[in-house]
Amino acid sequence: MPLELVTVPCLEDNYAFLIHDAQSGDTAVIDVPEAAPIKAALTERGWTLTHVLLTHHHWDHVDGLADLLADQPADHPAKVIGAAADAQRLPPLDQEVAEGDSFTVGGDTIEVIDVSGHTVGHIAFHAPASKLLFTADSLMALGCGRLFEGTPAQMHESLTKLAALPGDTTVCSGHEYTTTNAKFALTVDPDNRALISRSKDIADKRASKMPTVPSMLQLEMDTNPFLRASDPAIASTLDMTGATPLDVFTEIRARRDRF
Repeated sequence: MPLELVTVPCLEDNYAFLIHDAQSGDTAVIDVPEAAPIKAALTERGWTLTHVLLTHHHWDHVDGLADLLADQPADHPAKVIGAAADAQRLPPLDQEVAEGDSFTVGGDTIEVIDVSGHTVGHIAFHAPASKLLFTADSLMALGCGRLFEGTPAQMHESLTKLAALPGDTTVCSGHEYTTTNAKFALTVDPDNRALISRSKDIADKRASKMPTVPSMLQLEMDTNPFLRASDPAIASTLDMTGATPLDVFTEIRARRDRF
C-alpha cells in the first residue's frame, strides 16, 4: 500500500506534509513551519509521529520543531532526519543523510536527493513506491526557490535530477506561491497552451481558496519555465536563441527575482 499523504497548511503560505503507513503505523512529517496545525492533523487521524524529515534550515521550515517534539513520549521520540551538509544549522538530528542515502518509513524506502541552490545542503525526499517527492524550496509549483546561497548551475543541476523522475510523481513543495509564479511564467513562455490552461485553473482554485500544491511532475515539466530552459521557444522569447540551457535558466531566474 502506498503511503497516505496529508497536506498541512502552515503560517501564511507554507505547507508541511504528513505521510502515514497504515500497516506499521509509521508517520512522518516533512518540515515543521509551526507545530499547532501538524498536531491537529495528527490528533484528528489518531496518528503518532515517528519521523521528522527536514529539507533545509530556514526558519519557516524548522521553527515549530521544538514545540512539536515536546509532546513526544520520552521512550519513543520521533527520529529527526536531515542533511549532514547542513547539520550545523539544523535542529539536533538523530540521523544525518546525504545524496544516495535511504531509509524506510513503513513499507516505503525514502531516497535522499541533494537539491542545493536555494540553500547549500538543501535536500529532497523521494518515496518511489508511493510516487511522492518532497522538494520544499527547490522545485516549486511553477517555480524554483530563490538562490540565497547556491549558484544557478547548482540549482539547474538539482532541477535536472528531479526532472528525470517519473512524470506521475506527486511534487510536494513548500509554499503557496503559484499565482505569482504563473503570472511570471507567462512572461517567458506566453504561447504555451498547457501553461495558459494551468494558469486559469490556478486562478480558479485560489479564488475558491483551494491549494495549488501538490502538483504532478509531468505538469511541471510541461509548464514550469525553470524545467524548460532547453525549450527553443523560451530562448527565443528571451532573445537568447542558441544559448545553453544553463544560460537560459540563469536569465529566467534573474527575471523572476526582479518580477
